[in-house]
Amino acid sequence: MRKLLAGVFAVFTLVGIAHAQSDEGLLPVEQAFKLDAKITTPGTIALHWDIAPDYYLYRSRIKSKTSQPDVSLGAIALPDGEKKHDEFLGDVEVYHHSIDATLPYALSDSAQKTLAVTVTAQGCHQIDPKICYPPHPTTLTLAVPASRAAAAPMDAGAPGGATLSSAARTPNTLIAPSGATAERAPVASPFTLGAGSSLSAGADRTPLPAEQAFQFEAIAQSPTAILARWTMPKGYYLYRDKSSVALAEGAGDKLGAPHWPTGTDHQDEHFGSVTVYFDQVEVPIALARESGAAQTVKLHAEYQGCQDDGLCYPVMQRDVDVVMPLATPEQLAAAKATFVAAPPAAQSSSSDNAQRSQPPTPGTLGILAALLLALLGGLVLNLMPCVLPVLSLKVLGLAQSGESPAKARRHALYYTAGVLVAFSSIGLAVVALRAAGQALGWGFQLQQPVFVAVLVYILFAIGLSLSGVFNFGAGLAGVGQNLGSRSGVAGDFFTGVLAVVVASPCTAPFMGSALAYAFAASSAVALLVFLALGVGLALPFLAVGFVPALASRLPRPGAWMETFKQALAFPMYLTAAWLVWVLGNQRGIDAVGWVLVGAIVLALGLWWWEHSRYKSTTARMLAAAVLLAALWPIAQVGRLTAPTAAHATEAPDWVPYSAARLANLRAEGRGVFVDMGADWCVTCKVNERAVLDTDAFRDLLKRNNAILMKGDWTNVDPAITAFLQQYKAVGVPLYVVFRAGVSGNGQALPTVLTPGAVALALGSGAP
Repeated sequence: MRKLLAGVFAVFTLVGIAHAQSDEGLLPVEQAFKLDAKITTPGTIALHWDIAPDYYLYRSRIKSKTSQPDVSLGAIALPDGEKKHDEFLGDVEVYHHSIDATLPYALSDSAQKTLAVTVTAQGCHQIDPKICYPPHPTTLTLAVPASRAAAAPMDAGAPGGATLSSAARTPNTLIAPSGATAERAPVASPFTLGAGSSLSAGADRTPLPAEQAFQFEAIAQSPTAILARWTMPKGYYLYRDKSSVALAEGAGDKLGAPHWPTGTDHQDEHFGSVTVYFDQVEVPIALARESGAAQTVKLHAEYQGCQDDGLCYPVMQRDVDVVMPLATPEQLAAAKATFVAAPPAAQSSSSDNAQRSQPPTPGTLGILAALLLALLGGLVLNLMPCVLPVLSLKVLGLAQSGESPAKARRHALYYTAGVLVAFSSIGLAVVALRAAGQALGWGFQLQQPVFVAVLVYILFAIGLSLSGVFNFGAGLAGVGQNLGSRSGVAGDFFTGVLAVVVASPCTAPFMGSALAYAFAASSAVALLVFLALGVGLALPFLAVGFVPALASRLPRPGAWMETFKQALAFPMYLTAAWLVWVLGNQRGIDAVGWVLVGAIVLALGLWWWEHSRYKSTTARMLAAAVLLAALWPIAQVGRLTAPTAAHATEAPDWVPYSAARLANLRAEGRGVFVDMGADWCVTCKVNERAVLDTDAFRDLLKRNNAILMKGDWTNVDPAITAFLQQYKAVGVPLYVVFRAGVSGNGQALPTVLTPGAVALALGSGAP
């Protein structure tokens, strides 16, 4: 028992192991790059880095900023570094051993007593393991000397050689590059700063004037279409959501919705997850014209962009004239027939609803709250329909333990160990895939047809065992005898593993917030959340095993148990049949045929093994060969490709999801109910049967001028994954409602739907 408890405790240490694996042999970032700072003379901060052996810092990655409105910073004066070519950053300068640098500052408040500055640096370890640290900010709080009034003005820090001093301007003044109209940037600093950057970027690369950094032009692409184009030099990028084009003059003409191409995902310090464009981007825009005569229309463009790892420009504006050629009546009619108006500006109320519907993130949900929600989610997961067959198995196992408290505790502990190991494995897989840049969610493993086929085999084999075709662990080549001894160690442990595997298609209440926290948190915290889910799932069996009063309520062992065991085979067969249906939707009828053939071969192999138990070694080897042959159909399933999607055909009462279609429907003023689900998602199917596949729901859509849009995540689909990430969903189901005639980000609904919640979201009965 002590060994068992030690083993269960070892599962929890996986958290520490996973966290340590990535840092093995590496110094903490504060020790690898130790920063000291002090004010040597008024107006100057002296910075000194001690760099550990085998480590180096990038010169271009050393930045500074301050959140104090009465403090202005110049550029960090750095010495020349060692020039080298970096495989990711190109030609760079790096520092070894130590750096001495200075940072000028100016104060507009003569009563300022302390100076708070954040210095961010990034460096790497140059020998195995060759790992680069993420940018590391260090906040410095320094006492301002009494003679601070003598602080010198700063000439080096402002772009384009402009000077910046406490007497010259306030911190909110914007330096507008020549030739561009600038508005105030959304943060209180001389320039809006990009992620992890500051004004000190100008020390290495002087920012270009706005008209050179972001060249905007527009031409007639056709008599009824305009092509807008932004061109940026290397190292500059444009925000998609901060850029727009409107019709300034056009005698009743209407400008359509812009068709932005696929951009680059970017994590921005101020705006969060955004889409940006490098080099050049061309955006076609439809134009609905009142007259076909040749004419000139005036476009008004507003846009914002940044220097990569440097400053971000304030919102820029430009008006351009576009000469539109003669358009025939047929061209005008065709353009109006396919015209999609640009969506109206977002309304704050809708945006607020969308924000309130977002799951908590590490910034808004504490770790203790996340662990509590995970514990409750795991507990409720016991009641989900996908877990019920396995729960029945455990009820039978606990009943077989009879009056022995020790046996009941042993059952509970080994089952719990299996649950925790399985949840730890899922957590480690999530952490590893997330580190590799893969986007995934809860139940992601069921998107893999081979995994589904293997799960069919497992459930089918359990059903055969319950039906008496063969017995698990009754002497598999002499090894199973120990595993199948009276303690039932292997059976309890792997039943716990199986409970987690079959629970993965289900999402229980309380799980969503906890999993959202886990998918966004650090590796160690993510694994803690997964372990808390496991503890919640195993908690009922732990309670029965360790509370004699509960154990005494279990039925007495008797002959009825054999009948009950055989009856439990049929839920297993049904679950396997459901997974075969899922597999058919993923890889077509050929996959169904292969897995059925494989299941028959598996049944033959298990039956043969049971009947050859006391026969010759040759007979057992032949039975083992048949069992291995059952793997061949699974290999064939893995080679199949997805068939033409069954959901691609548009049904009368719903449309398949696409981002463009969603934008078009909203531009038309239609309401949209987005249903993101999967064939393997049991919660999705329950919601469909209870709410979405009812006449009442269809009537509700008609009354609110709305349409149902479905997204199928049965297989990996990057477009649906992107939509899930937009709403910080950890998996399916996800339901988002866009009200008719209301702009904004939509409102995400709870995982478990009710008719009242759906009606309220669509607008019927809303206060």
